[in-house]
Amino acid sequence: MRAKAEIDLSAIAENIALIQSKTTAQILAVVKANAYGHGLVPVAETALSAGASWLGVALLEEALELRAAGIRSPLIAWLTPPGEDFATALRNGIDLSIPSLVIFHELLSAAKETGITPRIHLEVDTGMSRGGFLTDWKSFLPELVKAKEQIHLVGFWSHFARADEPEQPSNAVQQQNFELRLNELEATGLIPEYVHFANSAAALTNPKSHRDIVRFGIAMYGLSPDVTSLGGSEILGLKPAMSLKARLHLVKAVAAGNAIGYGGTAVLDEDTVLGVIPMGYADGIPRNATSQAVVVVNGQTAPVIGRVSMDQFVVNLGLNTTAKAGDWVTIFGSDGVPVDIWAKAAGTINYEIVTRIAARVPRIYLR
Repeated sequence: MRAKAEIDLSAIAENIALIQSKTTAQILAVVKANAYGHGLVPVAETALSAGASWLGVALLEEALELRAAGIRSPLIAWLTPPGEDFATALRNGIDLSIPSLVIFHELLSAAKETGITPRIHLEVDTGMSRGGFLTDWKSFLPELVKAKEQIHLVGFWSHFARADEPEQPSNAVQQQNFELRLNELEATGLIPEYVHFANSAAALTNPKSHRDIVRFGIAMYGLSPDVTSLGGSEILGLKPAMSLKARLHLVKAVAAGNAIGYGGTAVLDEDTVLGVIPMGYADGIPRNATSQAVVVVNGQTAPVIGRVSMDQFVVNLGLNTTAKAGDWVTIFGSDGVPVDIWAKAAGTINYEIVTRIAARVPRIYLR
């Protein structure tokens, strides 16, 4: 095995226990994007056994994969554009988010076709200017009322834009907008069973936003929603679940003056020993990672040197290294550096690093 992503499922369970200690709301485990790269079905099963009541995904195909795996828990898919197979969603008991009148009408057509009452969650835009009803909200309400006998109104929800910056005034503005829209909905006589707004950052820092359900995403995987504003995993009491590892492909002495990798972007200023790691941007290693990114081998750190290639990258092991070809290297994780170091080195966030780990890297589950 050249490389692997070890997934500590007990860490996911511990992170769910942490949020349960901070809220009375039900937990919705967000398992979109292959459970943030950790593996859709194993993570979903773990989250439910650890106490989550709901699962949430972006795409309908993700929801259908969970149903095909035999998972019957409440499940919502919230990114289903016009033209999706809403009839199949209804036949599989999948809750759907409604952000527009167009999608609402398509879902009603699917309901008529199947004879199944759709379970819907109304999404309102409270200040992110992304998903949900905004200027069309008030014109939508009469349409909703006309169709009230044809639907099951399960939820009402929105999404924070800056919950990872708890002191931002926009958070309070969004909550005010949320309550206003909810009041307008309830004034029609339609009362949703569940109201949900909080994402990971709000779940950890803003109890007033918890309502009936908190949507637990990045923090469930043990990662901070924002290292700069909230601190890292340890400060938040979270346990990272993924460790990315690979075997050294080559270890070789290289003299000063030699250029490394494509474009010769790094030139050695002294003799050293280099290690070649058989992972690259096809595996999800960011091509633009700088030498701030380091791996750990035999307890010693080694920085990236030169450009990351499609299938491999080079690290500077140093003259005193004990590493040899075949040794395991930890790129990030429990016995290496935090994934946040790689994120910083690539000018991105931890979310992107873990979700981009490719399918050709086997996931090994530690239970």
